[in-house]
Amino acid sequence: MLLIDKLSYQSKLRYVNASEKLVYALLTLVLCVLSRSVKVAVLVFAVNGVLTVGKGGIPLFRYIKLFMIPLAFLAAGTAAVMINVSRTPMDAFALPAGEWYITGSNEGIRRGLRLCVTALSAVSSLYFLSLNTVMTDILCSCRKLHFPPLLTELMLLIYRFIFVLFETASSITVSQQSRLGNRGFKTRIRSFGKLGSSLFILALKRSSTLYDAMESRCYDGSIRVLSREQPAKAGEIAVIALYGAVLVLVWLLCG
Repeated sequence: MLLIDKLSYQSKLRYVNASEKLVYALLTLVLCVLSRSVKVAVLVFAVNGVLTVGKGGIPLFRYIKLFMIPLAFLAAGTAAVMINVSRTPMDAFALPAGEWYITGSNEGIRRGLRLCVTALSAVSSLYFLSLNTVMTDILCSCRKLHFPPLLTELMLLIYRFIFVLFETASSITVSQQSRLGNRGFKTRIRSFGKLGSSLFILALKRSSTLYDAMESRCYDGSIRVLSREQPAKAGEIAVIALYGAVLVLVWLLCG
C-alpha cells in the first residue's frame, strides 16, 4: 500500500463528507492559482497544515517529508526564473564569471518566491484531499458532482494499476538483486532497462487480463464501487463558504 493511501485510511477526517473535502480542496487550489497572492498562499498553506496535521492526525514528519518531493522540483524551476547569465549585472546580485555575470534582479527573485509559495500552497490543498480521503470516496464524490464519467473511470483504473505496477516492479527488482544484477554501474543500468521493458510488457498483459475479467462480469462501461455514505453538514458547508469569502477578500484588498 502506498504511503499516502495508508495515511488516508488512518486520518481522523476520513469520515467527513468527501464532497465537502473535494470542493474545499478545489476552491483553495483555484484561488491560489488565480490570485498569485503571497498572503492568500500563506493563509491557505497554514490552514491546510492545521487541518491535515492537527485535525487529521497525520504525523508532522510525514507531512514535511511529502513536501520534499515538490520542493525539489520547485527549486529547479524557480532557479531558472531568479538566476540569469548576462554581460550586464543586475540589481540583486552579480557573480563575475569572465566577461559574463551570474546575476539576478529583485523583481525576478520576488517572482520566483511568489511562484514557489503559490505552488506549495496549491500542493498543500491536494495533500489535504489525498491524505484525508480514500480514493473510492473521491471517485464517488466526483460522480455526485457530475464529473465526466470517462475521467472517473480512468482515475479508478490508473489508481488500481499503480499498485499492480509497484508490486510487479518490486518482484522484478528482488529477482535481479538475487542474481547480482546491481553489482556495478553498467550492470545496474542494464538491469534498469530490462526492468522497464519487462514492466511495460507485463502491464499490457495484465491490462488485457483485467479487461477480460471485467467483460466476464458484465461490464457495461461503468465501474461501480461500494462506499460509505457520510451526510454533509450545514455547519461545515457554511465554514467552507465563509473561508472562501475570506480568501477572496484577502486577494482583493491585499493583493
